[in-house]
Amino acid sequence: ELRRCPQIHLCCSAAHRWTVDAGSFRRNYKEVLSGFNQWEQKDHASDWILLPKNCGTRLSIDETSLHDDLFTILSNKDGHGKSGTIVAMVRGTKASDVIAQLMKLPQEQRLAVTEVTMDFSDSMMRIVRAVFPNAMIIIDCFHIIKRCGEAVEEIRLKEKRNAVKEQNKAKAEHKKKLEQLIKARKAYRKKHPKTYKGKKRGRKPSRLSKKFVPEELSNGDTKIELLTRSRGLLSKSRDKWSDAQKQRAKLLFDLYPKIKEAYNLVDNLRSIFRNKGIDRNQAREKIHQWYQKVADCPLREVKAARDTIREKEDEVLNYFISRSTNAAAESLNSKIKAFRSQLHGVSDLPFFMYRLSIIFG
Repeated sequence: ELRRCPQIHLCCSAAHRWTVDAGSFRRNYKEVLSGFNQWEQKDHASDWILLPKNCGTRLSIDETSLHDDLFTILSNKDGHGKSGTIVAMVRGTKASDVIAQLMKLPQEQRLAVTEVTMDFSDSMMRIVRAVFPNAMIIIDCFHIIKRCGEAVEEIRLKEKRNAVKEQNKAKAEHKKKLEQLIKARKAYRKKHPKTYKGKKRGRKPSRLSKKFVPEELSNGDTKIELLTRSRGLLSKSRDKWSDAQKQRAKLLFDLYPKIKEAYNLVDNLRSIFRNKGIDRNQAREKIHQWYQKVADCPLREVKAARDTIREKEDEVLNYFISRSTNAAAESLNSKIKAFRSQLHGVSDLPFFMYRLSIIFG
């Protein structure tokens, strides 16, 4: 049980219960109880580990950060984030280094792989084509929408910077107006000294200490706050908006038509991937129609995202064959990061890799 437990502080709890030194117990757990010293991959674990028995026909490839460096992770979808999931972990993302280690997998296993899901990474695409020549590469639809969402985010940030400039300009004008008012009031008092007592006639004078207050919209936000708080709603489809988000979106789209146009284009692409009743050829036609819509708009950010999709169109359209995603790899990545956070970081990388191979391998 200790060997398979993902929490090292269990040793400390057990040591406290049995009234033994926790440090000695941890060392004995690592050197004796865990079986780490008998592990055949101990010598190269800090650079790579390989578990050929877990190689299936449907794989995912992703990267994660461990010990101040990136690791490329090859995982089996059929493992479902449990034992039998990790196929290989290689330090770095350089295609040649990763290929050199993955080529150590048996040839019959590599040729039997039918599909590999991944993101837009060019290095990962080179790795998959070299190691798994018979596999169909599928670019995850989440990363496709994410890439287009980044275009909307660029436009939002651009408008926010402009809103900050406008507010700073209005604040400077307010300050200048007060300074002019102070100067005029001093000149008037010097020219017309008070010779009577009582209230002055006419309009009540403006307070010279009045602070600048930016203009508020109907929902209580300023323009900067509106643009800041709209980040979340722009990353979701309309049917997932709350009532407050719907109100905020209406104000945002009325004030910033460019954001509205970009969001509508991304939402149209999202609806194509969410349509489960179309095949690959129908999806190609719809995506080409979407290309034309983007071509008719003046937004260079969305056009850049379109070019990224068009460059890898075949791998993008492969999603409509099996509807496979990279969710399994992202889930495994999250579990590894959660495991790392439980240990408060990675101090002993080979032992950490051994424990990953025990839990997820």
